[in-house]
Amino acid sequence: MIVFICGGSKSGKSHLAQDMAKALCRDNPLYYIATMIPSDNEDKEKIRLHLEDRDGMGFETVECGRNISSVIDMSDIRGTFLLDSVTALLANEMYGNFENTGADANASDRCIKDVKELAETVENIVIVSDYIFSDAENYDKSTEFFRKALAAIGSSIAAYADIVMEMNYGIPTIHKGKQIYETVF
Repeated sequence: MIVFICGGSKSGKSHLAQDMAKALCRDNPLYYIATMIPSDNEDKEKIRLHLEDRDGMGFETVECGRNISSVIDMSDIRGTFLLDSVTALLANEMYGNFENTGADANASDRCIKDVKELAETVENIVIVSDYIFSDAENYDKSTEFFRKALAAIGSSIAAYADIVMEMNYGIPTIHKGKQIYETVF
């Protein structure tokens, strides 16, 4: 099963994703794919809170900030995976080559390919992404490039996901797979 959850910052998407992954795992391994590569104290605090939040839930943390399909070789594909988040993954792929000061124009294509390969290989996966598209701000070229790339990845995942959900203020809206959701969860 492939579940895609998007939402704004602090919308409750990670909590929902954790609960859904736990419900899907049965007796198989449970993996949390952590994609954030911390760059400052705020990132470190966010990671600490996520670790604290899932303490005792049975997740094995796999840190993988780039080349996400490599997780296939590091884990039991019969497990349930929680990929949190596509947003951090894209940032790492797009801006992670510090020898190059510009954005990697091929990063979104790599993410689309690698996330799909992972999702189609493992038994269950819950994929989390930020929703950064509903404001009316005019951003600089770099930010708009990132937003468009994240939208392309999200659209790709939504096309093959069994369930697509959006979180707002802790309230899930199911855009795809409502019958599956109601049967499984």
